Amino acid sequence: MRPDGTRVRGLTPIVQALPYIMPKRFDAQNWASDYVDEETLRTYIREKRRQGRSVTHMSILAAAYFKAALENPKVNYFVMNRKVYQRNHFSFSFVILKTRADGTPDETALKVFLDPADDVFTISRKIREHVDRNLEAAHNNRTDRFANTAFAVPGLARFVFWTAYHLDLHGLLPRKIIDLSPFHTSLFITNLASINTRFIFHHCYEFGTTSLFICMGKPVSDPACPAGSRKKQLPLGVVMDERIATGIEYSRFFAAFERYLKQPELLENRLDGKELPLPAGV
Repeated sequence: MRPDGTRVRGLTPIVQALPYIMPKRFDAQNWASDYVDEETLRTYIREKRRQGRSVTHMSILAAAYFKAALENPKVNYFVMNRKVYQRNHFSFSFVILKTRADGTPDETALKVFLDPADDVFTISRKIREHVDRNLEAAHNNRTDRFANTAFAVPGLARFVFWTAYHLDLHGLLPRKIIDLSPFHTSLFITNLASINTRFIFHHCYEFGTTSLFICMGKPVSDPACPAGSRKKQLPLGVVMDERIATGIEYSRFFAAFERYLKQPELLENRLDGKELPLPAGV
């Protein structure tokens, strides 16, 4: 048993065989593109802003993905050392740009843990808290400090990452390291729209447990609209590990994911669909 997941038993023979046929994550990557109605998202974001509530494209996408994953839990599986595991938490990672004290641009990776009781507003708050804390020029998060320490001594980084990789293969990597690693995550999101760049299909890392990567690109014109229309679509580049779920299971997941992106108001309550208990005496 790993600190971040439980071995899945009772799989069909073909599903058990897939990690042997495709032992590496890059062997098993499937690519897909999708387009979201940008006007729907912008209208919703503006409406919430008028109500004094902050939501962003990132928080809507993360909330929609998490809600769909709660309904289709196999997309939160991962493969390690040819074995399939069910992750015992949900998190998503993303990269932000920051500026060093000398003015040069830099990047840092953040990871946010979500809870079934979250909604799009609490997710937005969690993202903002992580971003604000890590935008400080003098601030390095735990991941940055770990990497800086590893690279401080010649040859140490190679030994550290080789050791971490092999400990991870056998389920021996400590939970503290898994928690700070952005590569041990349910979902990795990159927002290239924030730097006015087209979407790409970003590979899933072999190091860690990332099974699905989503890239948001800059909005593009909707080809279904008449010439001269200013209606936009938000393109998504999706790369997924096909070993964790069957085609029909992925199909059901993405149908739910798209439904929530089209109706973001469905993300305003607990994402697990449970209602809060009424106070005693009510």
